[in-house]
Amino acid sequence: MSLLPGGKPKWSRIDLVLLLLLFGLAVLLISRVESGLAYRWNWSAIPQYLFYLDDETGHYVPNLLVQGLMTTIRLSLWSLFFALPFGIIVGLLRISPHLFNRLLGGSFVALFRNLPPLVLIFVGYYFISDQILPQFGLPDLVRKLPESAQLLVRSCIAPVSQLEAFLAAVMTMALLESAYIAETVRAGLQAVTRGQWEAGAALGMRHWQILWQIIFPQALRPMVPPLAGQFISTIKDSAIVSVISIQELTFQGM
Repeated sequence: MSLLPGGKPKWSRIDLVLLLLLFGLAVLLISRVESGLAYRWNWSAIPQYLFYLDDETGHYVPNLLVQGLMTTIRLSLWSLFFALPFGIIVGLLRISPHLFNRLLGGSFVALFRNLPPLVLIFVGYYFISDQILPQFGLPDLVRKLPESAQLLVRSCIAPVSQLEAFLAAVMTMALLESAYIAETVRAGLQAVTRGQWEAGAALGMRHWQILWQIIFPQALRPMVPPLAGQFISTIKDSAIVSVISIQELTFQGM
């Protein structure tokens, strides 16, 4: 497809043939689904799993799928809330002039980017949720709070019965995503030319002053698109926590 002088698209014969082929494949797929599957999909049953009418209040309230969606959103937002600053720190270690800092940051990134996410989830669940968090007695502390504070915890984090497992999932997801954010930060900082560092040094600025006042503002713009992509990836990666009974969208859908 090319553009006309006015900026309007011009369709060629090849474009029309490809469009007809795609349309034909879609029709074939739909016909095969309708004729080849013994099960008949009852789509009218789906809305009741989104919202249902509460007999006591007389209002529509969220049902399984909407509850799972909200849990997925909370899990993703909390994971990114902790992953972003930690990923920035690790990214700064990756470009540090000190060898030990570079080795430390590189080891963290290599470890968490090469271990299977499912293994990390199980380690986080059976170690953090089962061994560490019970020492703080978080569920008991939440139950002692006023009802309004408990409602805030349920709305913003998780129900008290799932609090420890949810926090373990958040910590594990944050460590996993921070390894990818660290590489985005490293690449963005290294994309700024060396002359910017030299210009700051010529002005008598310290290393951290050059980094935060000159380098980081310029690196922020190329970092935004991959960071947005990482946020989308976090939402998709959150499906793996269904294996530890976190009632997010995948768990509720099953």
